[in-house]
Amino acid sequence: MTPAQTPDALVAELTSPGAGPFALLRRLDPRTGLPGPVEVLRGPVEVVETLADVPLRPAAEHVGRDALALVPFRQLRERGFEVHDDGTPLQVLRVESAADLALEDALRVLPDDEVALRDVAPDLSDEDYADVVRRIIDTEIAEGNGANFVIRRDVDGVIDGFSARTALSLFRRLLVAEQGAYWTFVVHVPSDPDAAEGSSRTLVGASPEVHVRMARGEVVMNPISGTYRYPAAGPDPDGLVEFLTDPKEVEELFMVVDEELKMMCSVGDLGGVVHGPYLREMANLAHTEFELRGQSTLDAREVLRQTMFAATVTGSPVQSACRVIRRFEPSGRAYYAGALALLGHDGEGAQTLDSPILIRSADVRAQGPSASVRVSVGATLVRGSTPEGEVAETHAKAAGVLRALGALPPLPPRTGTDGAPVRRVPLASDPRIATLLASRRDRLATFWLEPQAAPAGPVLGEALVVDAEDTFTAMLVHLLAAAGLRSRVLRYDDPGLDGALAAHDGLVLLGPGPGDPEDASDPRIARLQGLARDLSAAARSGGNPLLGVCLGHQLLSGTLGLPLRRKDAPHQGTQLEVDLFGTPVTVGFYNSFTARLDGAAAARLAGEGVEVATGPGEEVVAVRGRGFAGIQFHPESVLTLGGPAVLRGLVEPLLTAPRG
Repeated sequence: MTPAQTPDALVAELTSPGAGPFALLRRLDPRTGLPGPVEVLRGPVEVVETLADVPLRPAAEHVGRDALALVPFRQLRERGFEVHDDGTPLQVLRVESAADLALEDALRVLPDDEVALRDVAPDLSDEDYADVVRRIIDTEIAEGNGANFVIRRDVDGVIDGFSARTALSLFRRLLVAEQGAYWTFVVHVPSDPDAAEGSSRTLVGASPEVHVRMARGEVVMNPISGTYRYPAAGPDPDGLVEFLTDPKEVEELFMVVDEELKMMCSVGDLGGVVHGPYLREMANLAHTEFELRGQSTLDAREVLRQTMFAATVTGSPVQSACRVIRRFEPSGRAYYAGALALLGHDGEGAQTLDSPILIRSADVRAQGPSASVRVSVGATLVRGSTPEGEVAETHAKAAGVLRALGALPPLPPRTGTDGAPVRRVPLASDPRIATLLASRRDRLATFWLEPQAAPAGPVLGEALVVDAEDTFTAMLVHLLAAAGLRSRVLRYDDPGLDGALAAHDGLVLLGPGPGDPEDASDPRIARLQGLARDLSAAARSGGNPLLGVCLGHQLLSGTLGLPLRRKDAPHQGTQLEVDLFGTPVTVGFYNSFTARLDGAAAARLAGEGVEVATGPGEEVVAVRGRGFAGIQFHPESVLTLGGPAVLRGLVEPLLTAPRG
């Protein structure tokens, strides 16, 4: 908007023939927690291949907003993950003009045209989606492929006469009807002039969740999980109290915090700090959330790449979750569960990044006079999920966008007995709710609740961490640093791993990962079984000491002759108190398989000088012997209290014991 241009003239220009691409955003200001103005961004759109190709102006030439990237889900190919390649482009709006409108001005000038969505139909019936939930729990979680998974379902429809005015009308409806969104947005990209008249791609939505943001080197992520669906009469504090004490909802949030901490530890120089929890109140539902903060010296585009995409829209571990999504979803996700990303520079030349997850949105593709519309939603499926509950959750998540599209009636205003409107009181203001939220911190590791300083004191040695396809290893690196160990991580399939192991002199940590530890038909497991045999034999004969964690522990236990069994009830995201060689510890488990101890094995191992700590059902919690140790739990998890002390207690004897 030029100094002489009025809001009315700006909107008229946006809706004029041949006006070109535009984006309107209303973003939450992280400094105040309040929504900012409506930002109007205009400029040409280009397609690039990778996030590193997103163009930014030199910092010395520009302050402010440089580019708005539309990042599709298929971009996960950059990380080497399996994904349906549906051809959805990575588009970038290069910001040539930017204007801010006060909300009242925007609501006054934006069109409010009638929008009628017809031929509305879900791709999966409620019964079919419920069956997906059952299969995920009974197969993928039970078989150790991950702790949680997000499988989508779509609602499709058609809008006749779709235009830029329609796009702005949908945006206006969301501005009025939704609350608590991190970004409310519309991005409208007309096709090339050679395409059919009226062709365009439009994304419009109200996302509650930060994907990642960055300012002056501080990186912030915002894991949101757990959904309280408002009853027909509106939100109820007693109902919210019941939701906040539901173990399934509590554990679901802790699991995604762990998964996003893995990403934060990958991009953050000193790991991350967990803030919260908080309550995110929206029009149809409320979510629980945490905030993760860390410092990074990486380019903002690399931060964006390494954090594709949150566990709240994929699952954990993310790489395994992507394989499961590809098996269970018949087609690509287009932009659903991808991200918008606004990049630029601040007044001191530092890069800025603000990126919401593309959820609670409609993907509108116009070809001539009619437009196809798709609203995609998913639920986080965990071992405690019920098919009925997850089906209801998808309906609640889709409701806000479907109301804006006219597929559902607007919410009736809440009135009191006198018929006067009732002003909604924030649920979080209820003292019971504030207490319940605060109590969740008591279950989390203080290591991740406080800033991690650079390790003090002498360095105890070097650690080589073998990543078995679970980036919990990134968190382990920070925990090892607290114990005085410098570390580097190599994947199990890294071509240089064998050479690095041969040259290494110090601790080897065989890390966690998904899957059945006895499934030698899986090339990854077969490779890890071989590594476990070699590393265990070397450790017991005076070579590099070995620590196995979770899957690494199971593989180590196998080399000791302990039988491995699938658990009747998975311990995915479970916090338990166990006896660790005479010391009670509260730790976090992510396992569907376990080693077991019987009488004969106990006598044999005792004769070999091997100690075994067991839990219920003779499940092996930990083992240790000359040159090695293994633990079924995750010392690096937010669910493990006193993780650094637990890890040091296991590692220090391995490092100080004489070899040979």
